[in-house]
Amino acid sequence: MKVQIICIGKTAFSYLDEGIDLYEKRLKHYLPFEWIIVPEIKKAKNWSADQIKQAEGQALVKIIPSDSVITLLDVKGKTFTSEEFASFLNTRMISGVKTLSFIIGGAYGFSPEIYAKAQFKISLSKMTFSHQLVRVVFSEQLYRAMTILRSEPYHH
Repeated sequence: MKVQIICIGKTAFSYLDEGIDLYEKRLKHYLPFEWIIVPEIKKAKNWSADQIKQAEGQALVKIIPSDSVITLLDVKGKTFTSEEFASFLNTRMISGVKTLSFIIGGAYGFSPEIYAKAQFKISLSKMTFSHQLVRVVFSEQLYRAMTILRSEPYHH
């Protein structure tokens, strides 16, 4: 199974890039993994949140592979413990999913079109994190899940 994280825009801080790079290198030892960065919408300073979500949604639809199982990282999603998330991944792996796409929305979340395409929604916490910080936190949780599935000591 290939895992991809699709997100809107580049990160703004080098410390986030360092964290992302660290977990990307680690994850590649366990499974095919890639980041897909959708460019931010340009000239949208005077747009409403709904207009931005709609434009980002249209850009995401063009990027998401047609054979992908789509999971949104969303405040309205289901929360998991790390072990439960590892089990979620394992279930997708053994069921023959070819590509599992995790999507991190922009600052305003997702358009209705993207919600309609998603098979799953996951929340990392009841707290709100910046969409850029979520990249590092979720990368680490993916890595942690893989170590749990392999019974490696990282989780402890």
